Amino acid sequence: MVNTITIQEFLEKAKSLPVLDARAPKEYATGHIPVARSFPIFSDEERATVGTAYKQQGHDPAVLIGLDLFGPKMSEFVKEATKLAPEKELLVHCWRGGMRSGAMAWLLDFAGFKVNLLEGGYKSYRHFIQEQFSGPQHLVILGGLTGSGKTDLLPYLQKLGQQTIDLERLACHKGSAFGSIHMPPQPSTEMFENLLGTELLKINRKQPLWLEDESVTIGKVVMPKPFYDQMQQATVIQLEIPKAARVQKLAAEYCHTDKAILETAILKIQKRLGGLATKEALEAIAAGDMEKMVDIALSYYDKAYNFDLDKKQRVLSLPLPSINPEENAHQIVEFAKMHQLI
Repeated sequence: MVNTITIQEFLEKAKSLPVLDARAPKEYATGHIPVARSFPIFSDEERATVGTAYKQQGHDPAVLIGLDLFGPKMSEFVKEATKLAPEKELLVHCWRGGMRSGAMAWLLDFAGFKVNLLEGGYKSYRHFIQEQFSGPQHLVILGGLTGSGKTDLLPYLQKLGQQTIDLERLACHKGSAFGSIHMPPQPSTEMFENLLGTELLKINRKQPLWLEDESVTIGKVVMPKPFYDQMQQATVIQLEIPKAARVQKLAAEYCHTDKAILETAILKIQKRLGGLATKEALEAIAAGDMEKMVDIALSYYDKAYNFDLDKKQRVLSLPLPSINPEENAHQIVEFAKMHQLI
């Protein structure tokens, strides 16, 4: 039985049923529904072959070529689907809900599965996700110079009943020349949007959402413009942490990092640091003096952050004596309540 369903129904069922993405591996790698498994009807090369045949010879010859490629794999598809969905119900989609998902749905239906097919395919999912960025958000932004421990605060804010999304975790980057250190490879911007949209679907829009202040880009990932614009308009709680504490925190994070990686990060900002500061930073890395290296790098990052901070509409400063995320989270929540932000 094949049941065509809307994206809302699809995502609700996806909480308990396996999702099979029938698109080619390259399409899946660029972006996919976070819970979906790659279940390609064609390889990247086979997809290209069918696409070329469609352009050069037309629909019918392309379909025949597709069937020739699909046929020998059918039994393996059914065996694999049985492993993934022993209860014999699953969800399937391709790009637009066309030939690929239709063929896979037909096969699995024939094999006795209950198949839920996404109306409009992955394209409808992308449209639905992008709608999440335009809806009104009640945002509270955590600001602060590099090393203020903003990211570390998020789980403690959650423990205090606040809603948070860790944008840097989703982007797999900490947002500076050093931002990729100790992080996995970044997703594409498309996949980042899918991850962010998925998090927003879990949020109660009537309650505040706490986010760390970010640039429009986090590494190579670009923030969705409607969402970023709302972040720019939201109130910023600017954490004022002593520089010595920030230097100590960052130095501890980088002290076990390969020196070549740190040198590469410094060289990325050498034009802004200047020749002398770059030379001193590289010498500090060679000598294992991480605090000196961090102190030099912060001279650039503090200026850059303060420049961006001047563009914010409403900034409330909160001096904090140390970087203790649990203690600071309590103070931040009380501060937000006092200013009627939450």
